[in-house]
Amino acid sequence: MHGLYSGGVSKSMTPKIIAEQAPLKGLHLVGTADILNEKWIRLIKEQLVEIDDGLLQYKNGTRFILQTEVEDNRRVHHILLIPSFSKVYELRERFKNKSSDLDKDGRPKLRLSAEEIAEISTEAECLIGPSHAFTPWTAIFKEYDSISDCYGDYSDKVYFLELGLSADTNMADKISELHRLTFLSNSDGHSPWPNKLGREFNTFMVKEINFEEIKRAIKREGGRKCMLNVGFNPLEGKYHKTRCIGCLTFFEPNDAKRLNWRCPICGKPIKKGVDFRINELADLPEGKHPEHRPPYVHIIPLSEIIALATKKANAWSISVQEKWKTFVSAFGSEINVLLNAKIDELEKIDAEIARYIQYFRDDKIKYIPGGAGVYGKLVPPNKELPKLKRFDSIQKKLGDY
Repeated sequence: MHGLYSGGVSKSMTPKIIAEQAPLKGLHLVGTADILNEKWIRLIKEQLVEIDDGLLQYKNGTRFILQTEVEDNRRVHHILLIPSFSKVYELRERFKNKSSDLDKDGRPKLRLSAEEIAEISTEAECLIGPSHAFTPWTAIFKEYDSISDCYGDYSDKVYFLELGLSADTNMADKISELHRLTFLSNSDGHSPWPNKLGREFNTFMVKEINFEEIKRAIKREGGRKCMLNVGFNPLEGKYHKTRCIGCLTFFEPNDAKRLNWRCPICGKPIKKGVDFRINELADLPEGKHPEHRPPYVHIIPLSEIIALATKKANAWSISVQEKWKTFVSAFGSEINVLLNAKIDELEKIDAEIARYIQYFRDDKIKYIPGGAGVYGKLVPPNKELPKLKRFDSIQKKLGDY
């Protein structure tokens, strides 16, 4: 996650508000976000209580693990999970002469390679892994073709990879090099409200909630493990398909390559889709998973399902939010409503919304795919997908997607 001192982040993204909203989603443990930033450290210490090395807690029981994201000298982003505040200060000391914005932004830019960052992080007993690994802007597979190309001699110290919203387990496991890694489906939260907070999450098998147990789960040691990944259908991710960033025309990858990734309609760049990038790297067919890989469940925020069921254009409308509060109040959390509550119990609150939650569980909701930084859109199962514009290389004009 990112706190309010990072660019493009809600000013409501404070430790207190995050902690208060987390139980409404159904989250027990969240990242502190941006823990290398001096102002954010002060805010964390003012609003949370340290109950163990590398673990903080709010008065309602929400727990936080020390976490940040950094950018290397090739604009690749990495997640760090940090065991204690003493290690936070050790990292700050080692990074301060390699960054001009350590205390200006929540996600610092470092004049260091990924391998150098991995070396420093490993020496500080941190966990490091690639953020949103397949997105076409600031991710490992935008810049490199393998984990070893990126992290060099420290590749074997990388134990996890964050999938990002535009990819899931079925896609990423087509790359055999990644089979040894634990996949994390994380939200990259920029807003604390439950339609954004924990929009992707993981379920871990651990003895208790602390840094060492989470570390053992990520490394799959002593019976600890990731038991479930929950995240977007990749079609809803904003970089899933190959698309022009200007006029938003969809392109077949081979056409985009032939056009040198420049749109002939508006002249803007064509952004490579995650599905195409994964297929470039793939050496296995879909469905080949290592034995340790847990199930992956696609999820849709409850407010989006309510908006779809009630034919509201805006998931933030007052009526949608009131209905959201009613469901969450009755069943304890959004995750319980979406995944666990019995449909006949949901029907007692609203039969039509319950029907759409059943559609969601049965994977019957359709998607207009996302691409070029625009999220995909949901389409009810009883509606036809709209015709979208795509580049037709044969007729040399726009056709229907």
